Amino acid sequence: MQATLTFLGTGTSMGVPTLGCDCAVCLSAISPVPGAPAPSPHNRRTRPSVLITWQGHNVVIDTGPDFHAQAVRERIHRLDAVLYTHGHADHVLGMDDLRPLSFHNTDNLPLYADEQTAQTIERIFNYTFATGHRYPTSARVALHRIPTTPGAEVVLFGARFLRVPVTHGRQTISGFRFGSAAYLTDLSDLDPESVPLLAGLDLLILDALRPEPHPTHSHLAKSIALVEQLAPRRAFFTHISHGLDHDSTNALLPPHIRLAYDGLQLTFDLPLITDHSPLA
Repeated sequence: MQATLTFLGTGTSMGVPTLGCDCAVCLSAISPVPGAPAPSPHNRRTRPSVLITWQGHNVVIDTGPDFHAQAVRERIHRLDAVLYTHGHADHVLGMDDLRPLSFHNTDNLPLYADEQTAQTIERIFNYTFATGHRYPTSARVALHRIPTTPGAEVVLFGARFLRVPVTHGRQTISGFRFGSAAYLTDLSDLDPESVPLLAGLDLLILDALRPEPHPTHSHLAKSIALVEQLAPRRAFFTHISHGLDHDSTNALLPPHIRLAYDGLQLTFDLPLITDHSPLA
């Protein structure tokens, strides 16, 4: 069946415009400024996250510090589950904004993360997970551990989400494959054991931070090489800094590779199975 992926945010951890910066990309991301480049809305990038929707179900990958504004912009009125890639601030700090969405659920809103990420979330939001004196209006969530083995499955409403390990600097974090699509934010290298999990993709989304190499993120040339290696039908780059202007960068890319932007919606094939157990 057809599913929809919406980019809630496509920016780096500092967002674009970056505070204190007057570069052309940052200035173009703001409303018209005298003497500045013409406004370019696609250069305004909030912290990275995506929404996947099918058959009335809404699943988000990561809730960064901009999640509230992103959910308002995309009119997200309910969520069914959240998957987390890792525990850095730009991916988890919006977890508390799940509170009003979780109040509408009959059961606790399920969150899925590997052990290290789950521990980080529990430490930051200890008032949510405290068993003794729990804050009365805390988010009604249940945190489930994803095994760290490559290809570990989370089955949500008939859709398989496979954990795809990727290297992020000195740590291994979670990417996800779902149907014909894969989301690999914050990778600096692709683990060899993950390559078979990414065969036959229609849609590949991966990190492309800036033109120059970076110790914990893939840069533009490296991301292009990864696309050529994995050979998806189309690819979109995310986690983009102010080092890449949207329009001028796209003009240099092959037609099947584009920079993503906040609010961009894409469709892809998401086969469903009959086993609806959350962890298969």
